[in-house]
Amino acid sequence: MHSQKLPNANVWPPVLACGAWLKNAACLLQRDQVLWSPVHGDLGDPQSCLDLEASLERLLAHADATPQAIAHDLHPDFYSSQLAVSLAARLDVPALAVQHHHAHIGALMAEHGLDGPVLGLALDGVGLGSDGAAWGGELLWVAPDAWRRLGHLLPLPLPGGDIAAREPWRLAAAALHLLGRNEEIITRLGALVGEQSAGTVAGMLRRNLNCPPSSGAGRWFDAAAGILGISVRQQAEAEAAIALERLASDYLAANAEPTVEGLWRIRADGVLDLRPLLTRLFDLADHGRSAEGAALFHLTLAAALTDWVLQQPAKLPVLLGGGCFANRLLSARLSHLLGTHGVPVFSAQSVSCGDAGLALGQGWIAAHWPELESQAALPLEEPLSCA
Repeated sequence: MHSQKLPNANVWPPVLACGAWLKNAACLLQRDQVLWSPVHGDLGDPQSCLDLEASLERLLAHADATPQAIAHDLHPDFYSSQLAVSLAARLDVPALAVQHHHAHIGALMAEHGLDGPVLGLALDGVGLGSDGAAWGGELLWVAPDAWRRLGHLLPLPLPGGDIAAREPWRLAAAALHLLGRNEEIITRLGALVGEQSAGTVAGMLRRNLNCPPSSGAGRWFDAAAGILGISVRQQAEAEAAIALERLASDYLAANAEPTVEGLWRIRADGVLDLRPLLTRLFDLADHGRSAEGAALFHLTLAAALTDWVLQQPAKLPVLLGGGCFANRLLSARLSHLLGTHGVPVFSAQSVSCGDAGLALGQGWIAAHWPELESQAALPLEEPLSCA
């Protein structure tokens, strides 16, 4: 275990946070300190679950008093959530469910000692949204005791569900479906994965059969990698996104920047629509210009996110949270663009931008929970005190 001092922190009573499903780590907030467990790994591994149990008991042993709350992810089926509810019942304290992307931004507010409202860009693979859908490309308004979802990336259908995150070719098929080009799925992808597999996925998309939508930014990276032929199937997490970034960086080191104008739209309902970019990526792939396409994807995403932020009426600091911001090209480009418009930008420094740092956000939000005693076991949802 290790501890760190939080800047501008209140003298908090203890709050215990159980962390995420992936790269799980737990923490204890008390006074102006956060005490961290080791990173246990993914909770699909029984040993990681046992390690989390042991870490929570060790953290409790270091608490000055019984924690005022046990914070956990909004997803009720996660082992960390179930453990939090059980532990809260044992201690007779509230178990507080914190939405995943809200927690990513909360972690940054805690790390940087920010108390005022902020805008948060939370980009990652997936987290359960307060509407029950899969989120992951979110623009949030966040204050210490309230939050609101202002917008999200246009959802991509995931043919086959979770398997689509491991097979970028399925996201390329989903991109064709979004563009109204289903008839191209077999002709473009059949040689790569077999005509039967491509035809099956085309049929699933056409009938909306086992194709849950996700606004996850990670899936847009996968779609770009699939379209450009950079990755068909992934052997490791974020393999496609890492390859896409590397190819883009190499291209930009040797070539002029491609033009990004006109490759996104921001709808009246706050949805960031990147379909024009998809069309351009297919054109570049057809001409063997995958490296240029990788660069174009990164530059367009950064420009579109900047536009999204600048269209908000409130001019607030912007926090960059979620695992997609481990991508140095995207982070640097976006920070530069926002900075040229005088927007203060905060990113993770001493805490992971990904799920390994999520517990800090859960704990910080729980420590600010309004009317704590009356909110037990209820999620802090968007309509609460957001005006």
